[in-house]
Amino acid sequence: MAGGSHPSGFNPHLPGFRYQFLSKALGATMWFFILYRAREDGPKLLGRHPWEGHGHSHHDEHSDHH
Repeated sequence: MAGGSHPSGFNPHLPGFRYQFLSKALGATMWFFILYRAREDGPKLLGRHPWEGHGHSHHDEHSDHH
């Protein structure tokens, strides 16, 4: 159907190489950025904080000294 003509007379032109390359480059940049931010900020968005669960309990150490 892409090579034939449509009965209504609508015959869209294929995009040029420049536009195909630009759309792929911008799309890839978008996904790289999204995946990078998900790697960096994913735990924070899922509710895990970087300061929780690192094995140190500062509150217990301070209460023993006082």
